[in-house]
Amino acid sequence: MRYFIELSYNGKGYHGWQNQPNGITVQEVVEKALSTLLNERVSIMGAGRTDAGVHASQMFAHFDTAIIFKAPDLIFKLNSFLPNDIAIAAIFEVKPEIHARFYALSRTYLYRVSVNKNVFTFDNSLYVKHALDVDKMNEASKILFEYKDFQCFSKTHTDVKTYNCDIMQAKWIVKNDELHFVITANRFLRNMVRAIVGTMINIGLGKMDIDGLHTIIQSKNRSEAGFSVPAQGLYLTNIEYPKDIIL
Repeated sequence: MRYFIELSYNGKGYHGWQNQPNGITVQEVVEKALSTLLNERVSIMGAGRTDAGVHASQMFAHFDTAIIFKAPDLIFKLNSFLPNDIAIAAIFEVKPEIHARFYALSRTYLYRVSVNKNVFTFDNSLYVKHALDVDKMNEASKILFEYKDFQCFSKTHTDVKTYNCDIMQAKWIVKNDELHFVITANRFLRNMVRAIVGTMINIGLGKMDIDGLHTIIQSKNRSEAGFSVPAQGLYLTNIEYPKDIIL
């Protein structure tokens, strides 16, 4: 039987989601917890691969098991067993062919920029000292809808078959003393959101013209785009699936 597990995590203490030989990851910790509680080796497949230091307020993964369990009981045990920076929200059975990564329709990320120095948010957002022109940044965001190929924002030497992404939402929102960049797409390239945000910040600071974004995207060259903002301000916030995946 195949199950989906919905979870959230603070990525500060992890080398990303996906298992790695030389660093603790979220996937590794959750797999060990599930394997211990179900008393069998359990492997999970996540909907995405967040980088080191990136957070998730909603992540999905699937796992297979023939063990019979009550979801509320397993959720309670997992939350008791797991460290404080990982929380399980739900576990539910899905159709056996459903894949957490390949069946996802869209993913939404949030990047938090602090415009005032805040001692309580400095380690989970990016503090920008100088004033940002949010109107210009939103105008630049609209340009993203005109393109599909975002190689210019991708980490170099990454193994992908295509750099095409369908962006469905991209906007800057003022929220208290922070600017929130929200972006939704069917898929994202490695480092893509952080490179887009860095480029937008350069536009907001007046270091780059809005129209310059066309040149950057058309260049397909990562060195033409802006800096990559720190991982600490990035959150995976929502993943959408077809409504008929639940068994």
